[in-house]
Amino acid sequence: MAIAEAPQRSAPTARHFTTRDPGIDFIRALCVLGVVLLHSMMVGVTVTASGPVFENASDGTAWIAPLSWILQVMPLFFVIAGFSGLLAYRRVRERGGTPAEFIAARIHRLLLPATFAIGIVGVALAMLTVAGVPADLIAVAGFRYGQPLWFLGVFLICQALLPALAGAHRRAPLLTIGALAAAAVTVDVIRSLTGLDGLGFINLAFVWMTLQQLGFFLADGSIDAMSRRNRMLAGIAAATALILTFVCGIYSPDLIANINPPTAALLLVGVAHTAALSLFRNQIAQFSRRPRVAAFTRFVTPRTMTIYLWHMPVLLAMAGATALYAMSIGIALPELNSIEWWIGRPLWLATALACTTTIAMIFARIEAQRAPAATGSLRRLSVAILTGATAVVMLLVFGTSLLTACSAVLILVLSLRLARADSARVAVS
Repeated sequence: MAIAEAPQRSAPTARHFTTRDPGIDFIRALCVLGVVLLHSMMVGVTVTASGPVFENASDGTAWIAPLSWILQVMPLFFVIAGFSGLLAYRRVRERGGTPAEFIAARIHRLLLPATFAIGIVGVALAMLTVAGVPADLIAVAGFRYGQPLWFLGVFLICQALLPALAGAHRRAPLLTIGALAAAAVTVDVIRSLTGLDGLGFINLAFVWMTLQQLGFFLADGSIDAMSRRNRMLAGIAAATALILTFVCGIYSPDLIANINPPTAALLLVGVAHTAALSLFRNQIAQFSRRPRVAAFTRFVTPRTMTIYLWHMPVLLAMAGATALYAMSIGIALPELNSIEWWIGRPLWLATALACTTTIAMIFARIEAQRAPAATGSLRRLSVAILTGATAVVMLLVFGTSLLTACSAVLILVLSLRLARADSARVAVS
């Protein structure tokens, strides 16, 4: 998105750099809600003569593509993460903190709740095994639980690199985001020419870092300093280009398909969303101050990771309970995507939100724990980041079982320990 001069507007004030934005916090809370709703819609359970079957209800359907245009919020989430992350980092620096302190706090905030969630899920899967649940069903549950954890690993790395990327943004903002975007497009081109889909996973870095970098422009006021006309044109151009890629067969119109592995189509989604967010910033801010809206934001904001980590176990538990109930009373569950299935979706979604909310209230205190003193060693932090990411990759590749969950917990505990200051040094100081 080009940064145009706007003589009629004053330069961004210090407020852009230091304060939280309730409107942005509200949009982030909506993104979290969108993720829960999307995954809830995708969970499908039926009962056959051989037992319960858990499936992705969206596979091969016509409704997932248009729904993904509404609920594919990950590009916007990473933009907002860049916005909030840059403000948080500058607050740390203003009070005399170091980049290591910021990174260690991010490691703590992300990995501590993940350690508890993965450990509890592993124990639950072991209990199901003891209870006699078929191994194939447990394997499916473990696989489904691990799928959304890609976000944890990618977000950890993006946030850990934020101080370095913020420095690059300060020195050469357009060159930095341009290089990241060009790298993402290059990966897509090479993937298309070679037919090696595995190359697309390189964009787990470039696509999401580019979107985080876009959030820096929102945080420092550069985007808001553009004329409304230019922002509108940028949003329309991104949306038009996205539609053209669908028509030309470059990218799938299903934006969920464009996330595994991520493609540069998500960059266009992020630009369109960011332009709209900037254009309606004032209206969003006013709406976010309404009592009920503000209460919703206040609930989600400190529980973001808890909700993300626990919504899938909630959905899997709901699917299992539904199948067990149907089998116990001898009724057939509606065929996926049938009229009866759609009629039941509102109740299913409401139950998923209610159960996730309850679980979030129980486990939120883990996420809220204050980060301990941080190590000053960037080498230790680098090892901590790579260690934490390794635990996530292990669950993604091998699925979640008692063995992999226990291994992941041990690795995550090590990562958290590496990010902490040495107790002896703290005592001496």
